[in-house]
Amino acid sequence: MVKKYICPMGCIDPQDEPGNCPVCGMKLVKIEEERRTHRTDAKHTEHKEYLDKHHGHRAEDFLKKFWLCLILTIFVIFLSFDFFNLNIFGLQWSAFSLLKSALVLIFSSIVFFYGGWVFLVGAYREIKAKNPGMMTLISLAITSAYIYSLYITLNNIFCVVLRSFCVDLRGSNFFGELASLITIMLLGHYFEMKSISSAQRALQEIEKLLPDVAELENGRLVSLNELKVGDIVLVRPGGKIPVDGIVIEGRSEVNESMITGESKPVLKEVGSEVIAGTINGDGILKIKVTKIGEETFLAGIKRLIQEAQKSKSKLQVLADVFAKYLTFIALGVGSLSFIIWLILQKDFAFALERLVTVLVIACPHALGLAVPLVVAISTSLAVHNGFLIRNRPQLELARKVNIVLFDKTGTLTTGKFKVKKILGEDKNFILQISASLSQYSSHFISQGILEKAKEESIEILKVEDFENLPGKGIKGKINGKVYYLGGDNLLKELDIKPTQIETIGTISYLIDQEKNILGAIILEDEIREESKEAIEELHKLGIKVMMMTGDKKEVAEKVAKELKIDEYFAEVLPQEKVDKVKELQQRGLKVMMIGDGINDAPALMQANVGVSIGAGTNVAIESAGIILVRNDPRDIVKLIKLSKLTYQKMIENLFWATGYNIVAIPLAAGILAFKGIFLSPAIGAILMSLSTIIVSLNALRMRNI
Repeated sequence: MVKKYICPMGCIDPQDEPGNCPVCGMKLVKIEEERRTHRTDAKHTEHKEYLDKHHGHRAEDFLKKFWLCLILTIFVIFLSFDFFNLNIFGLQWSAFSLLKSALVLIFSSIVFFYGGWVFLVGAYREIKAKNPGMMTLISLAITSAYIYSLYITLNNIFCVVLRSFCVDLRGSNFFGELASLITIMLLGHYFEMKSISSAQRALQEIEKLLPDVAELENGRLVSLNELKVGDIVLVRPGGKIPVDGIVIEGRSEVNESMITGESKPVLKEVGSEVIAGTINGDGILKIKVTKIGEETFLAGIKRLIQEAQKSKSKLQVLADVFAKYLTFIALGVGSLSFIIWLILQKDFAFALERLVTVLVIACPHALGLAVPLVVAISTSLAVHNGFLIRNRPQLELARKVNIVLFDKTGTLTTGKFKVKKILGEDKNFILQISASLSQYSSHFISQGILEKAKEESIEILKVEDFENLPGKGIKGKINGKVYYLGGDNLLKELDIKPTQIETIGTISYLIDQEKNILGAIILEDEIREESKEAIEELHKLGIKVMMMTGDKKEVAEKVAKELKIDEYFAEVLPQEKVDKVKELQQRGLKVMMIGDGINDAPALMQANVGVSIGAGTNVAIESAGIILVRNDPRDIVKLIKLSKLTYQKMIENLFWATGYNIVAIPLAAGILAFKGIFLSPAIGAILMSLSTIIVSLNALRMRNI
């Protein structure tokens, strides 16, 4: 047998993982399916047909059921009025009452089986999975009401037929309440499913970002599945970019708002990277395909969203536990009230009415919806604001952080080091050897040196025995000689006394195999324009900002003063970054760490909240709980505000989903019946549906805040 998870309402196909239904928000229940074989026995075929028959409920289905059930319910209530106990059109009173009872029975049965069938099937799935919940409570309520009312009506009809016109047919039944109950719950489910689908739609739009076909440079149209890495595609003005790739010809502004949340078009020219699903502007672009299939940026976004939806909020776990207990409380209180009223009043109808009302009111529908709906909407808002949530608890914890720790390079600064000065007797030789060593390194400093060599048209030489020295520099053999390139940490490693150079920039020394300093290259990393604004906003939120960098103290101090950073750590080696995070945590601080490189991965995992910028390495992204699509530190402020808003809405929804039960359940059980105060099943259904609608609308308000 294979364990699967399915929605009790049958909205989706069986899933491999537990969670909540993306259509109606209900918790998936575990089922066991036979492994797929060539079996064709009757039992297997019947089981498959059963699953197929009841699969695929959508909000529109509930709306259709609601309208039909509403019309029939009006007839049921209308036919129950006392003025029908008169002679009408010459019909005798008892004969017309017999017709009335038959019509009420027929209409109510249609409502029960047509409108209530989805609840009955849901209860079957919950009970089979040994996980009774909302569907079980609803089904118990409507089934008990229907069976009792059916018995009363058939008994009355039977008496009329056998005893002629001698029996008063005004015996109590629940057909009016039953029809009202099912109709109201169908409407409540419709609003709920519309809310969920609305929240999910923004995420599902990712599927629609890609065009159906791509145009190759020779003009031939092909499906996206036919594209291979290295193919050249042509994107005309206004067209959707079909692939992740690099521009090899052309210049145009591209709208990336659907991916990054940034409304301003981004200029793309030769060498620029482009993302599939973004929209080309007025120019024509030739793009070389670099990624296809599961490696593309959009595929990565979809995976991250799926991971976020699978990761459970602490409040969700609490709500699930409470909903389960609420089910048993409802069964206990309902059964107890039924027994007590049956003993006290010896009125089966009244006792049953108390049981039905308790079961309906206590349905944990709104409770099951309270957190998942907020999760769906917050995930959608995150995507459209330029960040992706991989780990749900980290988003919730972001509201508690009191320290935001930035890795300087590539986050607060552009990460693009520019060569400002070359020191040494033969500047061209120093640049050539340094650039040749740098060709195998992805470090920002190496890339800056390479860029300078390209500008000066310097020839890049072949390097043998290249070696990366983490946190210190690089090493390699050129023309039979060993050279080193690195900063002060490399000098310490080689036991070389540093040359006194008056500068605030970053210095890379070129050293030969005899440990002689041949020259030095001074580079500077530009501060992002957005960094100052981000830090000001964080300070307004009462959050301190710290910075960590491998640069020397003078460079770190300059950046810290310019950005008004509260505290900084300079000359930090990669392996020491995680220790700095631990040090802050030992002070009792909740740390959010923002980084973008392989060296940041351990620190990102150690931090209470790890945030990686989207342009960072895959290792850093996989180590972080939250990913920023853009290299914009202002998104950190948005992230923290979304965290606070998400938590606030979860708490509000839990209150609306459970608060009314404290008053409503005792009233439903009849605790104030001696004063003539009690709730009918229809009123119970209204309260239950109203709480669901309030929870849905409250969550949807997040979009307007």
